This record gives sequence, C-alpha cells and structure tokens, in this order.
Amino acid sequence: MMSGFHGTKHSHNKARTSPYPGSKVQRSQVPNDKVGWFVEWRDYNPVEYTAVSVLAGPRWADPQISESNFSPKFNEKDGQVERKSQNGLYEVENGRPRNPAGRTGLVGRGLLGQWGPNHAADPIITRWKRDRSGNKTTHPISGKNISQFVAIKRKDCGEWAIPGGMVDPREKRSATLKREFGEEVLNSLQKSSAEKKELQEKLHQLFSQEYLVIYKGYVDDPQNTDNAWMETEAVNYHDETGEIMDNLTLEAGDDAGKVKRMDISDKLKLYASHAQFIKLVAEKRDAHWSEDAETGCPG
Repeated sequence: MMSGFHGTKHSHNKARTSPYPGSKVQRSQVPNDKVGWFVEWRDYNPVEYTAVSVLAGPRWADPQISESNFSPKFNEKDGQVERKSQNGLYEVENGRPRNPAGRTGLVGRGLLGQWGPNHAADPIITRWKRDRSGNKTTHPISGKNISQFVAIKRKDCGEWAIPGGMVDPREKRSATLKREFGEEVLNSLQKSSAEKKELQEKLHQLFSQEYLVIYKGYVDDPQNTDNAWMETEAVNYHDETGEIMDNLTLEAGDDAGKVKRMDISDKLKLYASHAQFIKLVAEKRDAHWSEDAETGCPG
C-alpha cells in the first residue's frame, strides 16, 4: 500500500445546503463566520430532523438518544459499531456527538443511521485513456497523460459520483470497496451464481493490486447534521495496462442509475467532496487535471 493521504481543512459548504436531501426541510442558515463551534452564537436555533426511514429502526440505524436502553460509547469501538472518528476525538454535548467541522443548521440524524461518524468506503478505479492503437492519450495543453475513472450516476440525487457505500458492521473496508464496486458498477446483485463466481475472480484481480489511500476522514456531505456526519476512506486502484478493466462489462446496479468511464479533469462536476478526491488521484498519478500551467501545491 502507498499512502497519499494528507490532512486538509474541512470544507463545509454542502453540509449547509437546503433543502435537506430527500425532504423539504430547510436548515437554519449558518453564515461562514459562525460555522466554527469556537464562535459564540447564543441565538443559534437549528432545525431538528431525522428521516422517518431512520426512525423506523432498521438494523443499520441507532435508536434515538432519548431511549432508555441506548447507551452509546462515543469516540470508541462500541460493540460492532465503529464510533471513532478518523479525524480524532469529537465533542459530546448533552449526550449528542458534535460535528467536528462545525454547525450545519440542522440537528438530529437526517438520513444517517449512526449518531456521530457514519463510515463509508469509496473505490476509485482508474486506467490510462488510450487511442485505438493502444497508446496512452496525452492532453494537448498540459502534456500529461489522461486518466479515466469509473463513475456512477446516483439514483437519489442524479449527480455523478465515485461508487461506494457504507461499511457494514464487522466488515473490513477492503471488503466494502470490492462489494460496492461489484453492486453499483457490475450489477452483481442481479447475476446468476456462475456469473457471480466469474465476477468475483475478476474483482479479486482488480482489488489485489497495489493501492493508494487518497483520503480518509470527514466528508462535506449534504446529508451531514450537527450530530451525524459522513466519513470515508477513498482508495485508488490503478489498472496500469487497462487489461482488467477491458474485461469488465460496466452495468449499473443497486444505488446507481448509470455507470461510465469518465476522463479526469478539473471540469468534472461530482457529488459531495468527490471532485477533490479525483484531483488528488490525478496529482499522485501525475495525470492530466487542468489546462493551467500550475496545478499542484508548491513544495
């Protein structure tokens, strides 16, 4: 494994947008200078909202904090539930965990199952774009090779995104990465037993390559609230020759409405923080990102 992770200051814009996904709920407005908890704001009056689908008590969701038999252990592994944040310790106030990136204008859990961090994993599968002769395609302005990644169009909001999903209890992140890619990009849930076996062999080949951890930690996500937030580990698997990817038939499934290979560049418009993750991949792989002369960080 190579590590490309480097800490970044939490951006906190999508976590303040209204209406809240899947609802008509409007957040209380939080100006930029009032986001941080260190800024005193006595008149802060966030809206309370937890989706009916979460309150119904599915197996993946916590009970309400007020329930007498619920005593979560925040900032630690709590039975099968990982309540530790990848960004370190977070505050707990009046029994509720507090979003480490600041105020969002909404309390409760929204669509998220867990109080505190909700852990996801995002596989970024890349290859070099090639011409009909099999040669790598170079961008005419930057002079760098163009890379492609596998993107899905989310059914819930219609935005293009990196495939990925929630880490199930007891599940290793590596298993989540492979499972979500299979379900959303190869429609593995709808395959016959024989087809699934063949797919698993191809997925094993793809996911047993050396990988690069691009980012791990808090995600600026429109589902976030003051008390529940998304965290992810975005991992890049690069198919250098492209042969593995050529033998995979892309077919949208599960949460994905469409799937396709996209050229990587700064013109991408993607869900949540996904464009930032893709930019990091381009930088680490020394691939084309922007037509501007200077794209990387100094030093």
